Amino acid sequence: MGRLKIKICGLSRVEDIECVNKLQPDFIGFVFYPQSKRYVTVAQASELKQILSPKIKAVGVFVNSLSEDVAKIANADIIDYIQLHGDEDEVYITKLKALTKKPIIKAVRVKDEETLRSLGAYPVEYLLLDTYQKGVYGGTGQRMEIDLTKVHLEQPYFLAGGLDANNVAVATQNTQAVAVDVSGGVETDGVKDPAKIAAFIKAVRGDQHD
Repeated sequence: MGRLKIKICGLSRVEDIECVNKLQPDFIGFVFYPQSKRYVTVAQASELKQILSPKIKAVGVFVNSLSEDVAKIANADIIDYIQLHGDEDEVYITKLKALTKKPIIKAVRVKDEETLRSLGAYPVEYLLLDTYQKGVYGGTGQRMEIDLTKVHLEQPYFLAGGLDANNVAVATQNTQAVAVDVSGGVETDGVKDPAKIAAFIKAVRGDQHD
């Protein structure tokens, strides 16, 4: 399967970009959800993208946004991937795919094993499995209590939810995850912490360098 890819989500400062440019995760995330404490404007994201290493893919995180607005940001090349973290359904995704060619990641808030068993085949490139918390669209910082080694999904998926350098190896062991997504687990007092980002990447990759 190859090594796990890494996404560091919720970047909002020039210092965050400088840090990831040195450490080279595979993806970073810009959160375009105004209710998130990690929210960035389109203008902020555009400026940050200009100084982001071209080897790192930028993912835009959206929650129930108008598909036209999402496509406009994607087609301006402010982001390379689209992550849908709300209640977007297959109809919405099909419409969005007609407006942009950017790959799509659909987040699923996993309440129990039945959530996964009843998943329809979303017309997306990746799923992202996150911990369910009532009324919260992602960023809960809570670990998923479901044994993913017993679950088979047809689509490749990112694993999120309460990951950090200390638990990511165990959380992904014997799963089909192709990538891991972290935000709060690499922060100190709500700010991205370069030492924690470095420790997380090392925990996933070991001493392997690409």
